[in-house]
Amino acid sequence: MHRITVAGLEFDVIQKKIKHLHLGVYPPDGKVRISAPSGFDDEAVRLAVISKLGWIRRCQKEYREQVRQSPREYLPRESHYFFGQRYLLNITEQKGKSEVLIRNKSVIDMYVPQGSDSRKPEQILSGWYRKELKARIPSLIEKWEPVIGVKVSKWGVKKMKTKWGSCNPEAKRIWVNLELAKKPEICLEYIIVHEMVHLLERNHNGHFRELMDKFMPQWQLYRDELNQSPLAHENWAY
Repeated sequence: MHRITVAGLEFDVIQKKIKHLHLGVYPPDGKVRISAPSGFDDEAVRLAVISKLGWIRRCQKEYREQVRQSPREYLPRESHYFFGQRYLLNITEQKGKSEVLIRNKSVIDMYVPQGSDSRKPEQILSGWYRKELKARIPSLIEKWEPVIGVKVSKWGVKKMKTKWGSCNPEAKRIWVNLELAKKPEICLEYIIVHEMVHLLERNHNGHFRELMDKFMPQWQLYRDELNQSPLAHENWAY
């Protein structure tokens, strides 16, 4: 890997055995990494970067302005979110298996097996978020398949640092970010619709926006609500 400078910005360049140049902008501060075909010299890379400078700067601005939560310590009365609502965490050790329950619409009661180490509460809550997301996704896909006119062959939930969702149009497969369990439910529905529309149009172009306007006229409001929500703290490493 080596570094080049274009228009006062620094870029990490990695030469790979690939056919096309790939440029990525990564959080939290908008670091740019370029994967270039082995035969590309730095001048060819610079020309490609110059054509994308406007987009790069917009992405960097968005990442710098993103609000992020402080690291969660999983302590009693710490704030945690579940589908857009704030809850206080209550942790109780007990014999037997772990359990998570909502109490009085204001408290998350977490029951942790006796003798668990300090990492266990995070693992339990993450597993609970995953279970709750998986319980809601099938009905949303079933609702939107006849509307959009696509069939989802497979779906899943995973942790993603840079995207709320992703898809594979050829395989008709979609993935949603585990963090969506913390956001308002309409944001989950918006991301599912967004990824299902990508099964018809893979690019974020005019046709994609026309389809989103047709199927979910208020999608931009939901997008803005999602993007204004605090993101989880992450330890970023590449």
